[in-house]
Amino acid sequence: MALHTWWWFLATVFVLCGTPGPNMLHILGRSVGLGFRGSVPAMAGCLLAMLLVLAASAAGLSALLHSSPMLFEVLRYLGVAYLAWLGIKAWRDSCRPAPTVADAAEVTLAPVHGAGTVFRGGLWVGLSNPKLLLFAAAFLPQFVDPSRSQAVQYSVLVATFAACELFWYVMYAAGGHGLRRWLAKPFARRWFERLVGSVFLAFAVALLRFRPR
Repeated sequence: MALHTWWWFLATVFVLCGTPGPNMLHILGRSVGLGFRGSVPAMAGCLLAMLLVLAASAAGLSALLHSSPMLFEVLRYLGVAYLAWLGIKAWRDSCRPAPTVADAAEVTLAPVHGAGTVFRGGLWVGLSNPKLLLFAAAFLPQFVDPSRSQAVQYSVLVATFAACELFWYVMYAAGGHGLRRWLAKPFARRWFERLVGSVFLAFAVALLRFRPR
């Protein structure tokens, strides 16, 4: 891979990773509910999902999905179902009774879970992320030079993507932590949860309508 190709990849991926999507929205919500440190397992889960999907793409998943439309459809519908469930859950959570004054400082978007549960939630959100699936299947291979070592090129591209993604995870988590005091207000909490739910449902619809070319 030529150096200028890598620079183009870095610039594109940096902007792409910073665009709000299921992963960033999930980490933002976890940070609001659990604090910055509490959102770290969610970051780890999303990052592992990204590495798994990109590694699978490098191992030939893209070609397999193109040659097996049925497998792609199964994965797509599983992603749609999970994103829709997250959206519905957020809307249902918005209908919970408002916290008391004593509890307001500790308001969360969901009951506090252990690190393992938070990690698994991030993992499943990452695996169902339509942006990541499209990136792995259609975008990433365009930067690979077939005349050079594909293993080395994929390693560089995946490491670059992971670094950009992690940077934005930290930025969104820091932003979510800063919103905690404002979201202690029942009205703000309710509308934030509804906004989160609506965005997740929009992602589910977008993935449902997606058709590979």
